[in-house]
Amino acid sequence: MVSRDAEGFGGLDFGPELTPGDTFRFHCGPGVPCFTECCGKLDLMLTPYDVLQLKTALGVTSSEFLDQYTYMRQRTPQEFPQFFMKMDGRDKRCPFVRARGCAVYQHRPGACRIYPVGRGSTRNKSDGSAHEFFFLVKEDHCKGFQEDCQWRISEWLHDQGMAEYNRVNDLLMELHVRRVQQEGIRLTENHMKMFVMACYNLERFREFVFQSNFLERFEVAEDRVRVIQSSDLALLEFAFLWLRFALFGEPTLKIR
Repeated sequence: MVSRDAEGFGGLDFGPELTPGDTFRFHCGPGVPCFTECCGKLDLMLTPYDVLQLKTALGVTSSEFLDQYTYMRQRTPQEFPQFFMKMDGRDKRCPFVRARGCAVYQHRPGACRIYPVGRGSTRNKSDGSAHEFFFLVKEDHCKGFQEDCQWRISEWLHDQGMAEYNRVNDLLMELHVRRVQQEGIRLTENHMKMFVMACYNLERFREFVFQSNFLERFEVAEDRVRVIQSSDLALLEFAFLWLRFALFGEPTLKIR
């Protein structure tokens, strides 16, 4: 998801805004001449939920996945770090693409799932409400738009399994928006390390919660404690709450 309010997610030519009911023509598969061309010559940013899905699919830890498959980029000291997939060779091909397609297809990143649709938002400065919109990403190499298969935006999102990706990625976007909107807050290097740990290294964040005095300092319901012990998704959602408290002083957690 991109937001015109959050630095690092803007700078795109969105094109005409589309609604969930708008239609487009597209199909992708082995029979399309450009099949897998979109898996190269790109910078693929990975969200925390993408990392969670991919490290689970590969059966590795967050640290192992980040070390082997990603690199970190931080545009300025005050912007949150972002992780990108390490690409192979001169053509910058995704390490998981094969002749027959994606080797991690069921766990592929959200940006790959939603393509060629893009999703973004604008925010009303008076009341803070968000306006969701969609747009088409049309690249010269893509022949999928020439295929005779018509979709509504809403149908495409459902078919690609975007609901959970969008829900969790929206929690991340809120952190980016708050960082831009809250003037006077200076985030330190330690804040940035905290952000990376909580969002992208769930094993380390779980240790932080359960092997420190965290649960002695904060009131966390017993049922939530049980869930975040075993569920990476629940732990990631809890991490977003913790970061809103730790970085911006929001009352998302209660001190004992």
